[in-house]
Amino acid sequence: MATTDGNNTNVVAVKGNFDNCQTGVKEIFGNADMAKRLALQNKEFSSANSINWGRLLPQIIYYFWAYGQMLKQDALKAGEAMNVVVPTGNFGNILAGYYAKAMGLPIKTMICASNSNKVLTDVLQTGTYDRRRDFVKTTSPSMDILVSSNFERFLFAMSNGDGNMVARCFNDLNTKGIFTVPEEVKANWQKVMVGGYAEEAEVKKTIGDTFKNNGYALDPHTAVAVKVCEDYMHENTDDTPVVIVSTASPYKFGRAVLEAIEGTAPAAEMAEAQVLAHLSEVIKTPVHYALAEVENKPILHKTVVDVSEMPAIVAKILEI
Repeated sequence: MATTDGNNTNVVAVKGNFDNCQTGVKEIFGNADMAKRLALQNKEFSSANSINWGRLLPQIIYYFWAYGQMLKQDALKAGEAMNVVVPTGNFGNILAGYYAKAMGLPIKTMICASNSNKVLTDVLQTGTYDRRRDFVKTTSPSMDILVSSNFERFLFAMSNGDGNMVARCFNDLNTKGIFTVPEEVKANWQKVMVGGYAEEAEVKKTIGDTFKNNGYALDPHTAVAVKVCEDYMHENTDDTPVVIVSTASPYKFGRAVLEAIEGTAPAAEMAEAQVLAHLSEVIKTPVHYALAEVENKPILHKTVVDVSEMPAIVAKILEI
């Protein structure tokens, strides 16, 4: 990200985790003074992550496309249901799957796969969302989230549009760190979705075993989904065909994938380009094009701020 080019692009590192960044962005979006200053320049904020519902729209298509591929492979017949397993932390991708199901796509069970930050697994099983826990840094960082933005939208759907109840729940989450939904709401989502999680050691073993047995290199996020899928199949008598949603390239996490496959971590002094080149030799696929030349690109962005400084740096960049 520090090498991202383009004369209209700015990258800012924030001292914190995903929850800190996302909460900070939402606060900026809700800042009335900044909104007025933007309006004077005929501008408004948008988001490329799933704070923006527009992010979910193309993701809905993934599920219809996947169903079409299952039909082509004769894995099921038209009208027959499939299960889907989605590794997720912010709940956007799996929410898109739920919307696909609501639109009529034959999905039987949606399986929400979490890593060690298993707040989603817990709420799906118990009906209680509790963010009052340690934040765990894992090899699947896009899932290292304790405040899942899109669960609010899912709760709205599962409560038949009870906006007041949703508002109360998320106000409690913000102020107390916890909320519990009514039993009927929990019963509604348990008809369509279950949750599971994979610890770090299980993720590592899954990557290694999958490559050894199938010659397929999983990234850590997809490995979480594979492990959760295996657990679900073991614990349930469900022979419904399954689609596992793969969400990243193994080259994005070269060191973790190599360690899982080879059993030893690459040397700390080994340059990232060397890690990726070695991974390419091991898994016999070309390095992802977006990463192939990254080592040779100049560092263009060096700004680092505290969470509290986010509004000021955005205002400075936009000159408002």
